[in-house]
Amino acid sequence: MTFNKILIANRGEIALRIICACKEMGIRTVAVYSEADRHSLHTRFADEAICIGPAKSSKSYLDLPAVISAAEITNADAVHPGYGFLSENADFAEVCETSGLTFIGPKASVIRQMGLKQIAREAMSQAGVPILPGSKGVLESSEEALELAEKIGYPVMLKASAGGGGRGMRIVRNAADLPNLLAQAEAEASAAFSNGAMYMEKLLENPRHIEFQVLADQHGNVEVLGERECSIQRRHQKLIEESPSTAVTPELRTRISESLQSAFKAIGYTNAGTVEFLMDANGDLYFIEVNARIQVEHPVTEMVTGVDLVKSQIRIAAGENLDQILPWEPGHLLQLRGHAIECRINAEHPETLVPSPGRITGLNLPGGAGIRVDTAAYQDGVIPPYYDSLVAKLIAHGATRTEAIARMKRALDMFVVEGIYTSIPLHQRILNHPDFASGKIDTGFLARTGLVPDKKP
Repeated sequence: MTFNKILIANRGEIALRIICACKEMGIRTVAVYSEADRHSLHTRFADEAICIGPAKSSKSYLDLPAVISAAEITNADAVHPGYGFLSENADFAEVCETSGLTFIGPKASVIRQMGLKQIAREAMSQAGVPILPGSKGVLESSEEALELAEKIGYPVMLKASAGGGGRGMRIVRNAADLPNLLAQAEAEASAAFSNGAMYMEKLLENPRHIEFQVLADQHGNVEVLGERECSIQRRHQKLIEESPSTAVTPELRTRISESLQSAFKAIGYTNAGTVEFLMDANGDLYFIEVNARIQVEHPVTEMVTGVDLVKSQIRIAAGENLDQILPWEPGHLLQLRGHAIECRINAEHPETLVPSPGRITGLNLPGGAGIRVDTAAYQDGVIPPYYDSLVAKLIAHGATRTEAIARMKRALDMFVVEGIYTSIPLHQRILNHPDFASGKIDTGFLARTGLVPDKKP
């Protein structure tokens, strides 16, 4: 199978990233956009562009009928959802399938299975992937939650079964607080995901957050492309990612990779996916969730493996075998090349992290050896207030972690964005901190070092 035209059901830098891959593959593209994104670069560089609604995402990028109609009107063969928006919407994948469109991602049934976190936990556990102690299904009552918390020991974490991005999550440190926090989390999950189902896990205090990149074709082949360290985050939102992790040994990488291969084959997973883990103080990893899509931070894996993950997604969806896609012989052990770091440059005040949308009046993108910038920003372009605040992803690659850090520092110094606040000064403070340089990082890094207040502004 070959694709002649792909509709990109997204916006911003990921839409441009997919357009770049398609241009290199000789595939025509269709951009969809909201009225707020009429002058965005993805509408300029796609072969066709269709407005699908007003600025509000629920009336445009999340409007399933509008996106499908755009694909049908333009005679697209396939739809690439990117990340966010409809990327993990099983109903959207299902409608694509029934409409004769190839959804560039896992099957709808697999997305649905992986989207319910407690089901994903059970599937991973059966394949030998280590999971945190917790509930085997959704919590049916506060009484059940109290009984389970007493059994596994406080502190515990309440999580939305259909959730993500830190919504529908609460830390519980004692029995007295549990019923109220459970009610709060259920209400937040219902509002965010139209699903208030909750489950419980043992809380690891200030763990490392590590994820593994997986590719799986339609012929039963699964490859794990190493891991990414995502521990530098604030309120569960990642700020800096790198690959490989300084905390993952070759032996641990091999063991986790083999268990994930078994799990993904058993699930019948196809296309790209990311498996997220928490690492405790002993260096043990515990599964938390599967992201059934491309990740924001995928470039660091591309830099250390030489694999174009977006092209791989498209080729897998077209029916190609991983042996045809990956740049190494079947059975060849993965060799990670050097070290890569990504900084998410957001339109936010670097002290308060309050969003700072507006017009970019001056822009200089850094370059030089080992530097990559993924962005949809341009001089006089506008960062709208309706969507996420990502301005650019700055990626540095070096032969060693030390060289990658040095290149990132240099690139941050030369990255100029005028007219709005950005998180560049915060990234500079993080990279200059001795604990970051030594790899002494965890999810509590920002709060522990005092680099930014870990509370809502």
